[in-house]
Amino acid sequence: MRAMSRRALLGAGVGAAAALGTSACGALGEIGDQGPGTAPGGTSGGASPGPGDGAGGDGKGGGTGGTPPPGRPIGDGSTADTGRQPRQPARPTPLEPGQTPPQFVVFSWDGAGEVGNGLFPRFLDLAREHGAGMTFFLSGIYLLPESRKTLYRPPRNSPGASDIGYLTDDHIKDTLENLRRAWLEGHEIGTHFNGHFCGGSGSVGNWTPKDWRDEIDQAVKFVTEWKTNSGWTDLDPLPFDYRRELVGGRTPCLLGQDNLLPTARKLGWRYDASSPGGRQVWPSERQGLWDLPLQAIPFPGHSFEVLSMDYNILANQSKNTTQGVPSRYPGWKKQATEAYLAGFTRAYETNRAPFFVGNHFEQWNGGIYMDAVEDALKEMAGKKDVRLVSFRQLVDWLDAQDPEILSKLRSLSVGESPAGGWNSFLRP
Repeated sequence: MRAMSRRALLGAGVGAAAALGTSACGALGEIGDQGPGTAPGGTSGGASPGPGDGAGGDGKGGGTGGTPPPGRPIGDGSTADTGRQPRQPARPTPLEPGQTPPQFVVFSWDGAGEVGNGLFPRFLDLAREHGAGMTFFLSGIYLLPESRKTLYRPPRNSPGASDIGYLTDDHIKDTLENLRRAWLEGHEIGTHFNGHFCGGSGSVGNWTPKDWRDEIDQAVKFVTEWKTNSGWTDLDPLPFDYRRELVGGRTPCLLGQDNLLPTARKLGWRYDASSPGGRQVWPSERQGLWDLPLQAIPFPGHSFEVLSMDYNILANQSKNTTQGVPSRYPGWKKQATEAYLAGFTRAYETNRAPFFVGNHFEQWNGGIYMDAVEDALKEMAGKKDVRLVSFRQLVDWLDAQDPEILSKLRSLSVGESPAGGWNSFLRP
């Protein structure tokens, strides 16, 4: 893996998190380090593999990362319309009176680039083993060769500038292969935008709605014109229409949501996952989109809570360095795993609020956070009523519910169980 500049990309919601009782001793932001995704990239027990009420999709169209099914080429052939995405859950239906809500869990990945460390396919394998849907927030420049980087004109920054590194050509090809597989196996491809600017006057926190539109248009263009930009016309297309598939994203460092939302709404997006320091309650809409924040969760051994993302746990353990003291890795891994499980358990045993976990394809502190999230997912997947889904699948379910029922669910605070149990709580 080539060396990349390391920048501390901080500033994501420290104030908001502090209001929730989260310690500000660790930066509640992200860090650009080595490789993509470091910048800030199933169920059992009777549960279905998605947010619907039945089994998963029809399973047609591959789903094993092989050759994509035939489809209608779009534009220069970088993408293709291959029809309905395979391996989707059944159409969601409203909760019945007195029915216990499912426990939704969304594992998402910022950056979503593969740089030869095998993390993208590792977690695709894990998802397939447990019937899980996931969301991969792709950074658009991860499909743009560095030799063509000046094609990127970031708002309020110099042409070709980026606070995350461009990938090598081989790693772009690896990323394309894993994106194909991810979509064919039922996962969502969202966006993490492009250059990940978190500091200075060019920070995404200072961008206008017009800036965001420019950034999104470029991110989409890099995905839909990678053949033109790379010259690799002999490679298979991505098997989806990205303009149609793209319905949500997460901003760099969780900054700039207020000015992003008007643009996202005009583009027909359905959700945004950029709010920092959210509470573990049922989601609500903001400016017409579902607001799906990372959440403050219990942090074992501390009186404060931590944001449900790998970097934020690291920031409270090794103080923003990604290579802490090796002798502490086992204890930190255990603490990270227990933090995820504590957040999950608090929701599962009380208000059943959807639980959101954010990650990057990283090897910080010896890869302990990747091991922690894998161990936590395995523990969650075996429980009754648990559905491991993508953000898009979750909002499909939310949109299918009676607004009055959702309002009742939102009335439950963090860790609050329904009075009299679910059977009486959700009855008219």
